[in-house]
Amino acid sequence: MKRFVMGLLSVLMMACFAAMAFGQRNPRGTPSLTLNGKTVSVDYGRPSLKGRTTDDLLGRLKPGSLWRLGADTSTTFKTDIDLDFGGVTIPAGEYSIWMQLQEDKSWKLLFDKQHGQWGEPTPDASQCFASVPLNETKPSKPVEMVTITLSKTDGGGTVTIEWGTLEVSASFKAK
Repeated sequence: MKRFVMGLLSVLMMACFAAMAFGQRNPRGTPSLTLNGKTVSVDYGRPSLKGRTTDDLLGRLKPGSLWRLGADTSTTFKTDIDLDFGGVTIPAGEYSIWMQLQEDKSWKLLFDKQHGQWGEPTPDASQCFASVPLNETKPSKPVEMVTITLSKTDGGGTVTIEWGTLEVSASFKAK
């Protein structure tokens, strides 16, 4: 009987882990780039607008509100090299990233030391150790699914986030 119970518990634990691993309901995006032989990457869920607009979804946010970028497991920004975002240093490491709406309706990109959260937990403010301003532009056409790209520039790169009629970006350089 003891073997049966232990076997059953083992099967249930494996089923729970499999459900968590395969429970992602949205496709994943995984852009990356190489700077000075080191990798910078993002892993995120790609929800669709499904007939909604970003004004409907993000327009309800109040200044100070956080948007956790993507869906399912939190969006993870990983860098194998220290980065400089206009005077803000992001050390090599792995972070969840969030966007925060400012009083003037501009956006900031926040870096949280905790990552891998599921759903929409609010990050612990003490864990969000850095924020960088995002430059907003209008995309040439609306984007149905959240799209995060990393593009290489001279000595650095740019992270761009697009969804619907929202397009924001921040440039960085390798330190």
